Amino acid sequence: MKIKILCTTAMMKSILDSIFILALLIFSTSHILSCRESNKAEKFKDDTSTERSKAGQIYHLTEVEGMEHLDEIKQSVLTPEDWRTRANAIQSHILKATDLDPLPDKCPLNPIYGAIRKYDGYRVQNVAFESLPGVYVTGSLYSPLKPTKKPAGILSPHGHWPNRENYGRYRPDVQNRCASMARMGAVVFSYDMVGYGQLAEFGWVHESPQTMKLQIWNSIRSVDFLISIGVDPKRIASTGASGGGTQTFHLAAVDSRISVSVPVVMVSYRHFGGCICELGMGIQEDGVFKYNNAEIAACLAPNPLLLVSVGTDATEYTPQVEFPFEQYIYGLFGKAEMVENAHFPDEQHGYESSKRAAVYPFLAKHLNLDLSMVMNTDGTLKEDGIVIEEIEALYPFDQQHPFPKEGISANKDVVWDWKSNL
Repeated sequence: MKIKILCTTAMMKSILDSIFILALLIFSTSHILSCRESNKAEKFKDDTSTERSKAGQIYHLTEVEGMEHLDEIKQSVLTPEDWRTRANAIQSHILKATDLDPLPDKCPLNPIYGAIRKYDGYRVQNVAFESLPGVYVTGSLYSPLKPTKKPAGILSPHGHWPNRENYGRYRPDVQNRCASMARMGAVVFSYDMVGYGQLAEFGWVHESPQTMKLQIWNSIRSVDFLISIGVDPKRIASTGASGGGTQTFHLAAVDSRISVSVPVVMVSYRHFGGCICELGMGIQEDGVFKYNNAEIAACLAPNPLLLVSVGTDATEYTPQVEFPFEQYIYGLFGKAEMVENAHFPDEQHGYESSKRAAVYPFLAKHLNLDLSMVMNTDGTLKEDGIVIEEIEALYPFDQQHPFPKEGISANKDVVWDWKSNL
């Protein structure tokens, strides 16, 4: 009897040990999977390289590595067909790496419109629409006071400016450019990054593993939104600074409906960004090839591309490196003139008035807009009369337009395969 009891005790101990080990394995696997995407970003954030731009941005490649990479592309890409093949591979990899291949089913946009506010030469209307059921893209729609049939459309994503006094799409430079582009005749949608704006007050955060995925998807749905309200599908541009520049060339690489791209202070052959929305899902390499922002931006070729750069951040060498590379790619199509560079050697990371003065003529030329509405003949800006609204004035949800009961208020509640739940 004692022997039986001892055997049973030993057996129970073995079973309990096995259960403990199994539970530990399950927990460890779950933890690894939940952290996998953010670790991709941390791999770059924790880079031991001491080489940084003047703005403190980490250079993920050495100068030699970056130059060798661009040279390898030029040696292997010799015809327009070669570049289309590589651009298609980049597009495919971005979509696969962000788990957007195949693209999710598109739900109805179900837009919620706020009251129209009329100003000098333009009007503003707050908007929210669903990119997925219950997932709202929030922003403001700027349009001319005198609407035209099939106007050009412009998307205005913003960068990582998190301080309340200088925040997201509410910054004066963003409001100035959106109002000016509306004065020129375009319909402009200025929208919040994931976890920014009013939804941040509801529980949304930016530092979430699938931020890059949702941000690209929100941008694709923003194109859908512009087309749904009547913009010319053949005249759609995107422009933003810093993280808004990243969103601009990410979108242009995967959505052929973007016909003009103006990424500001972000296209670098050595720096890939510093946030989970830029590094978190491994679009920089696919196991066979490595990609950098210069060639991702070139996926737009031969459509118009303007690189805006400064001498004080990671775009410091654009006139010598990234711009000639883009010219080479565009030259394969006989369209080298379709890519331009506006470089400001002494200016800082941002979208200040001098940069807007370089962007407006480019957009006017390629979108058939009225430049005289925003610039004098001597090249100075005409932005007088633009009203810089308070943050709350640009929120789409208020007492008249409450946040929908079915609205999702946290990243973790996003359902991508929503049709399976119907």
